[in-house]
Amino acid sequence: MIADTFLSRSQSIKQLNKLCSTPNCLSSNPELSLSISKPNSSNSPPTSPSYSSPGLAQTHLSPPSSSTPTSTPSRPSPPSGSIPPSPPSPPPAISSPAGAQDDKSISLQYLEVIRILQNDFNFKPVRTVHISYVPDEEIGGLDGMAKFVESQVFDELNLGFVLDEGQASPNDEFRVFYADRSPWNVVIRALGVPGHGSRMYDNSAMENLMKSIEVMSKFRENQFDLVKAGLASNSEVISVNPVYVKAGIVSPTGFVMNMQPSEAEAGFDLRLTPTADLDILRKRIAEEWAPATRNMTYEIIEKGPLRDYMGRPLMTPTNDSNPWWSVFKQAITAAGGRLSKPEILPSTTDARFIRQKGIPALGFSPMKNTPILLHDHNEFLKDTVYLEGIKVYVSLIKSLSSFEGATSL
Repeated sequence: MIADTFLSRSQSIKQLNKLCSTPNCLSSNPELSLSISKPNSSNSPPTSPSYSSPGLAQTHLSPPSSSTPTSTPSRPSPPSGSIPPSPPSPPPAISSPAGAQDDKSISLQYLEVIRILQNDFNFKPVRTVHISYVPDEEIGGLDGMAKFVESQVFDELNLGFVLDEGQASPNDEFRVFYADRSPWNVVIRALGVPGHGSRMYDNSAMENLMKSIEVMSKFRENQFDLVKAGLASNSEVISVNPVYVKAGIVSPTGFVMNMQPSEAEAGFDLRLTPTADLDILRKRIAEEWAPATRNMTYEIIEKGPLRDYMGRPLMTPTNDSNPWWSVFKQAITAAGGRLSKPEILPSTTDARFIRQKGIPALGFSPMKNTPILLHDHNEFLKDTVYLEGIKVYVSLIKSLSSFEGATSL
């Protein structure tokens, strides 16, 4: 489960369920997003922020009317001689087999922040805050956020800024991400002469495939050496990781061991940096990794955008050219936090579909002094870290939704 924040004028996102590929897609791996709108162009009073998400009722963040008195119902006294109820126990540490960091925590923190802001009668935001739950982020988002951003519903949100997920920080500084690496799935296939296992053939399918794997492994090694030497972070290089190999002639007990197959195939997970030269990489795949001269073919499955609508890398500026960045930094400081150097996220989030539209988006999860355990064994988040994250989000969302400056980048 993931989290984004949209800031826009009031608009329900409940129509999103019309964009899903399956009737129950909203219940599977929802992507939570928080968004901030652009200010209203009219002279009318600013609209109240609204909490809206597919399948959930819309709630407004407006202060109660001054003409409506508020009162707290009195709690009945316990009967004479009875023992008063014990105070509630401290909240336990959040722990889950999956999702405590990625991203059940953010999903609940956003809802708690909305509750807190609803009860803060002095809070009068200029922009509307939207929280959205979107499916399929874990499998690429092509049937989730990718379709949502192309909808009229999304356009009418008039978004100015988006918060998406980040990652835990092992030290005392919060991490923030201005870009993602983009995923490519690359499948290479080799053809060769089939024959008896005792014979030696030139350019057999398995020989050709192994040559390609060796070349790709060398490229991976060179990229990884930059990381090991401290010359680049893991997210600043192109990663190439083998995920499957398929070959052989199947028998009822396994594989036929005295037959060489005529076909062999391998799949690789590539993660591209935002500034990677795509033409050079495609040429490398065609000429070195799967050359036709060795009876090789290949398939590249690009899972999402690689450039924005103006052809620029999918990166949100983290300097004075981006007015949202200054607001973001000041809000973190006001909450007593410190930011580490902005990073490229090693993996991939739905923020890339937002950045493709030219909308600034930052990845941020308020989890410091926490081991990085997303998709890992015993994924957990301490209760103190979770509660501090709510405090940080209150400061962030109040500041972002009150920003009145120019927002175009």
